[in-house]
Amino acid sequence: MELMKMISQLGEIDAKMYGTDFLLTWEKNDDQIKATLLTAAILKKLYESDYSCKLFKSGLAVSNFRDNSTRTRFSFASASNLLGLAVQDLNESTSQIAHGETVRETANMISFLTEVIGIRDDMFLGAGNKYMREVAEALDDGHKKGVLHQRPTIVNLQCDIDHPTQAMADLSHLINYYGGVDKLKGKKIAMTWAYSPSYGKPLSVPQGIIGLMTRFGMEVSLAHPEGYNLIPDTLKVSEKNAKKSGGSFSVVNTMEEAFKGADIVYPKSWAPYSVMGKRTDLLMKKDTEGLKTLEKECLANNAKYKNWECTEKMMKLTKGGKALYMHCLPADISGVSCKEGEVSASVFEKYRIETYKEAGYKPYIIAAMMVLGKFKNAARTLSGLTRKRFAD
Repeated sequence: MELMKMISQLGEIDAKMYGTDFLLTWEKNDDQIKATLLTAAILKKLYESDYSCKLFKSGLAVSNFRDNSTRTRFSFASASNLLGLAVQDLNESTSQIAHGETVRETANMISFLTEVIGIRDDMFLGAGNKYMREVAEALDDGHKKGVLHQRPTIVNLQCDIDHPTQAMADLSHLINYYGGVDKLKGKKIAMTWAYSPSYGKPLSVPQGIIGLMTRFGMEVSLAHPEGYNLIPDTLKVSEKNAKKSGGSFSVVNTMEEAFKGADIVYPKSWAPYSVMGKRTDLLMKKDTEGLKTLEKECLANNAKYKNWECTEKMMKLTKGGKALYMHCLPADISGVSCKEGEVSASVFEKYRIETYKEAGYKPYIIAAMMVLGKFKNAARTLSGLTRKRFAD
């Protein structure tokens, strides 16, 4: 039976993820990435085969979104419900946080019967991942001092540095699309900037993609106009990963060069690293006029690169003219969601269903991160679920 074989394979991996958080993909070793992917695949198989995946009899999954979200918010809720947890949103504007309650205090107060805390904090460069670690330290202290019976696992639902649930969902999609993780070696993926009529989009998606795909022997090409740099440390991570895996990592300054011969393309807008730094300072100071001025300057600069669009002509440069188009969604679709954007309507429509399937892996990836963080023997725990079929 395929399901039991997958569970057996999971049991052979010494992941050591119990009692840990999932904050950055490059902090996880190869076994831990493999275990997360396999656990997600097992949960997906269980659900689609009508098995109950409710591992928790009670408990909360706290949802702390400090920025807007559709896919990740609902994926977190779906993952929590799949495992038997009730979701509780933490709204900072209606909680005592608005009255100056400290991170240390809030972290403990929301965690008495909480198993998982999902956090999205991607607006402030240099602060999002730092905030997650501050929450983690507070939970460690609360558990150690006997305030908390259990220490909730934290899942990074996007920060200023990485978007691990998105990158891992994208990787799951590629593994399924090409028929195995071993089939990814040697495949060229173009992670490119693309024009958008908006500014201030986080750096975490492109950083997550180059930081993860370089671990699998892929030829990763990062492309962006001059000045649209990413965080320097993430480039070092990608270079190191590519060298270790036998793949490659390059940075080019035209979309055409990145698309040439590519098997996969991922055109996505982001704000320059330097701009995100300025934006963070202005947001912290609540400088409304300064933010308006910065937005005006950035939009004018973006407009210089309207030719950075994924069009039919651009797609012809890819391998056989048939590269797989990917996007974290929502995409800026020219003539549909905006006048001019990241991708032409014809290209997006051709790959629309594939992008929806891509997004569909995220609930299982999030659930896998929860399972591995909360259960000492994930394989044994999942094996128990095979006796709880809904049809019975």
